[in-house]
This record gives sequence, structure tokens and C-alpha cells, in this order.
Amino acid sequence: MTVFSDWPQNRLLLALPSRIRGQILPSLEPIKCEREQVLLDADCMLDHVYFPDSGVISVVAVYPDGAIIEMATIGREGATGFQAVFGAKTSSARLLVQLPGTAAKMPRAAFLHSMETIPAFRSLMQCHVHAFLEQVMISAGCNGTHNLTQRLARWLLMMRDRADDDTMLLRQDLLAEMLGVQRPSITNCIHTLQRAKLIDCGRKRITILDRNGLIRASCECYALTRARIAQHLPKTYPN
Repeated sequence: MTVFSDWPQNRLLLALPSRIRGQILPSLEPIKCEREQVLLDADCMLDHVYFPDSGVISVVAVYPDGAIIEMATIGREGATGFQAVFGAKTSSARLLVQLPGTAAKMPRAAFLHSMETIPAFRSLMQCHVHAFLEQVMISAGCNGTHNLTQRLARWLLMMRDRADDDTMLLRQDLLAEMLGVQRPSITNCIHTLQRAKLIDCGRKRITILDRNGLIRASCECYALTRARIAQHLPKTYPN
């Protein structure tokens, strides 16, 4: 087993009282998450719940023709246990590592046992699911209402919040898939944000140069998502 220093760093776990966290730690295994790794595919057994310490996991809908679109992102403010909370045994979504990092892996059986026997953990996970569903609903509304440049700005800001780094290694074709558009459309929007000196784009890399300007270029969904998550999980969302 690989052990990382100062572990865990997941803000959801750190929001628990230390005594409660001590009861859960023996069930957690630290793992590395590689870029574009599929932690769990759609229609597969939901054997584990992941609590990211760093990096970002995309929750992706997969269609019969192979097309995909991102429904939400999870960083160290949250966890992937939204389906397990409701007792699901299989996943209806793909969990794709968007930005590499580390995570704590918890067996589904241990997760359910903790939900049943530790009220503080159950309450926290219920708040997390509420916040997660709010993110999914806002994202769905945003995809149908706002233009692609606004949506791209929102997406980059949300990734920045979770990555804690202005520079992110991202492929434009994968970014296009996440937003449900063709790559040329993403390229045009990236050029628009570059001309405004809000971002810089290199080979498989995007750097945010002006976060406040990018917020202004985004739609109101970014601020709304932050506010809703902070409302339900005041101790976990980054500043």
C-alpha cells in the first residue's frame, strides 16, 4: 500500500471530527489517480467510493453511440459516493480522472456500514449528495441556456477551484467531449478567451491569467454553483 504524507487531504473527510475520522480511516486505502483513468465505468459494479485528495474526477454520462458529456466534477471538496448513498449497486455514470492526483478508496460495504453506524458521517454524506445534485442541475440548465464561451469559462473556473493551480494539463478534444461540442468550437472559444488575455493555451495545457476577468466572462452559474456547495458544505469548498 502506498502511503502519502499528511493524508488524507480530502476536505469532506477533514470536516469530520477527528474522533469520527479515526473510525473511518482503517477502511480507506490511498491510491494514485492517473490522467484519463476510468475509476468506474457506467453499468459496472459500484465496488468503491473515492474521496479525492488532489486532482479532479469528472462524472460523465455515456450514451449508446459512445458519446459522452460531463455532468459534474468532484475534487477534494467531495466524494464519488452519491449513488452508493441511495443503495445503488451499479454505476449509471463513468468516473473519469480529468486531472491526476491522489484519492482515498473506500469499499462500498465499508461505506454503507459507516453510513448506518456513524450519524455524523451519514449527515455529511447526505449534505454532499444535496450539493452534488445542485451542481448537476445547474450544469444541465447552463448547457441549455448559455453560450459556449460562458460555459467554457465556468468549466475552467470550477476546475481551477478543485486543482488549486492556475495551470492545468488538458486536451482540447477531451474538453470538447466534456462540454458536448465539436473540437473546432472549443478551439474558437479558447482563442476568444486568449485574445481577452484571460487564459494562455499551450500544447495540452491551459493557464488562467486573469481569474476575475474569467469570472466576468462566465455566466452566473459559476457563482451560483459555488454558493450552493458552500451552503451545504461550508467546511469543504475552497476559498
